[in-house]
Amino acid sequence: MKVRMFVNGQAMSGGSLNDALAEAELVGRRRTAARYRFFSVRDEFPALYPVETGGAQISGEIYEVEDAILRDKLLPREPKELELTIIEMDDGTGSLCMRLREEWLGHEDLTDISEIGDWRLVRANA
Repeated sequence: MKVRMFVNGQAMSGGSLNDALAEAELVGRRRTAARYRFFSVRDEFPALYPVETGGAQISGEIYEVEDAILRDKLLPREPKELELTIIEMDDGTGSLCMRLREEWLGHEDLTDISEIGDWRLVRANA
């Protein structure tokens, strides 16, 4: 079964985890609804976190991917700080996505990058 997966970090085209999506179909670049804060974790990878107010739109890519590819190739390589969830996209549709686990919110290793809203821009300016 195919599912939609929104990626906003290393699994995007050219990223170190993108090989896990080699058999998936890139639908295109997209943005989330303005319901998320966006964090850099140790300057290694990004993390979304849903908020009721003060959210931003976050850029990334949508893939159509077999659930077995997620289970066997992508999810086992995701950082322990992240968990799978469903998010809202800017057109009101939903998509699977990795998000920051609640227990990591407020951790000293997080830097809020919501104003930038795009991991590629963060990395380009690093």
